[in-house]
Amino acid sequence: MVALAAVLAAPSAAAAPSSPLQGLWLNPHGSVAVRTDPCGDKFCGRIVWASGAAQKDAKDSGVDALIGTELLENYRPDGEASWSGTVFVPDLGRHFSSRIDTLSPTRIEIRGCILGGLICKSQVWSRIARLPQ
Repeated sequence: MVALAAVLAAPSAAAAPSSPLQGLWLNPHGSVAVRTDPCGDKFCGRIVWASGAAQKDAKDSGVDALIGTELLENYRPDGEASWSGTVFVPDLGRHFSSRIDTLSPTRIEIRGCILGGLICKSQVWSRIARLPQ
């Protein structure tokens, strides 16, 4: 009975995230992985893995420690499967207004804009189960 209680109390590795945005995501170049989690009543995402080339590009732009950098900041719900916040682009060293849209359970589109949304660029990131080697 005690063993059963311990198993039921332990968090499941396969537990579903509390939000479709929560999880581990890889950029389309396969060079940066971000873990997204709730930050109070919003969502944030920190870099948890980066390729050597991505780390060098960030360092050349003045970001000394890319791993641990908050890439996705203060995202709040903005529709049924969308969030608005700020994205930090390390190789540019700048923050941009941003929107994240859920395309599927395994893909999100992250869009960053300047000039009030006049100029935007987006990327589709993929959910991953573990960090790249």
